[in-house]
Amino acid sequence: MVGWGYSKTNGPATWASLYPIAGGSHQSPIDIKGSSCPCDGNLTAIQATYQDIRISELSNSGHSWKAQVAGGSSSLKGGPLSDEYVLEQFHCHWGKTNETGSEHTVNGHCYSGELHLVHWNKTKFNSFAEAAAAEGGLAVLGMFLVVGNEHAELGKVSKLLPFIQHKGQAITLTDPVNPAAFLPGSGSYWTYSGSLTTPPCYESVTWIVFEEPIQLSQEQLDAFRAMKSYHPTECCPEDELGGCLVENYRPPCPLFDRVVRSYKDKMEEE
Repeated sequence: MVGWGYSKTNGPATWASLYPIAGGSHQSPIDIKGSSCPCDGNLTAIQATYQDIRISELSNSGHSWKAQVAGGSSSLKGGPLSDEYVLEQFHCHWGKTNETGSEHTVNGHCYSGELHLVHWNKTKFNSFAEAAAAEGGLAVLGMFLVVGNEHAELGKVSKLLPFIQHKGQAITLTDPVNPAAFLPGSGSYWTYSGSLTTPPCYESVTWIVFEEPIQLSQEQLDAFRAMKSYHPTECCPEDELGGCLVENYRPPCPLFDRVVRSYKDKMEEE
């Protein structure tokens, strides 16, 4: 059986047939209507702290690269969150051109990619698995990617991608990573209640999407695109993507009755 993916035969349009929640009313990503999102005075700045974060495994899932956290300490509080969350993993979505790649869009505009830092609610749950399917169980920080200067912290990942070019391959990342370096200079963000953007698409995520994109180099983005969505023992899939791990993003879903709230960095207003 062919699993879910991003081609025409198993892409986002087909997910709800295998994972009914993917057709729900609180799905992600969405198109964020920028300036029309109400600015909520009750929102506060995000408080994200990371110390000596160790990655046990950098893997090619066939859908993206994923960095699994297995050491160090982390804490995500503030903003729309009433509980404390801890970092579980981070991964990325990108396109085959610099004009596509982000999952969330802003006023219909798509960025070159989107980085997700996935956290789980340690106040109410005992594990990521328990939190992932529960309301309020997850909080994801989303950063838009644009091509520009090389990103030193992302470089710790991109330089190892040639070693995990095929689905199922993994490598240990020996350098400690500082996820705080992934956060943009501006603390302004949008937030709303949504879902995982990949199956099973649980509607358990408080999304915090930063307004200001972060930069990575063209070479780093090309290293993402050089990855393959198939195992080395398999033949290259005869799909429209040619087995390349590109276009691994879900298009925006309907907002329905949800409200996207906005927080403006006070430092920028002074």
